[in-house]
Amino acid sequence: MADIKISGRKVAITDSLRDQVNAKIGGALKVFDIKPMSCDVVLRADKRRASKDRTSCEVTVFVRDNVVRVDAAGPDLDVAIDEAASKVARKLRKYKTRVVDRRQRSKRPEPIAEPVADLSDLIVTAPEEEEDDELVREKIVELTPMTVEEALVQTDLIGHDFYVFENSVTGLVNVVYRRKNGGYGIIKPKIEEADE
Repeated sequence: MADIKISGRKVAITDSLRDQVNAKIGGALKVFDIKPMSCDVVLRADKRRASKDRTSCEVTVFVRDNVVRVDAAGPDLDVAIDEAASKVARKLRKYKTRVVDRRQRSKRPEPIAEPVADLSDLIVTAPEEEEDDELVREKIVELTPMTVEEALVQTDLIGHDFYVFENSVTGLVNVVYRRKNGGYGIIKPKIEEADE
């Protein structure tokens, strides 16, 4: 069974609540029983009466080098935990079929080593920002070499609109993103060839 770490924000974690999370989320994790796998569950409560969904359950599963994240809300913790368990099971099934089964069916092509150009020329000094345009969060990402298809899977698994990765074929940093009108896009750096 996966290691499940439970924490609460404005929620007291009782033994019965811990047992419920272990049963529901732990049962959902059995869909894809692989080692190493760990799980963080954060239970939150909103004390405002106007809020329809006053509680939420956020589940983050770390499986090998991937992250699967879901968030579910409901009028009480039982509903939020059940919904989160259902979402985790669906995402893990999707991960298993799209990543693991595909890996077993086909061998990964050898990456072609290409020289990486000096990226210092691409750095542009940002104009001075107004007071309203304040940097409020900084996130450092570990660039993992992967194919575009694997990056699309990761984008879907973590539930973000974009994903930054190192393209295993070119060795360059790329960004895949979800388009507003459907589908996905990719941002690649333009590398100019030296004049001959």
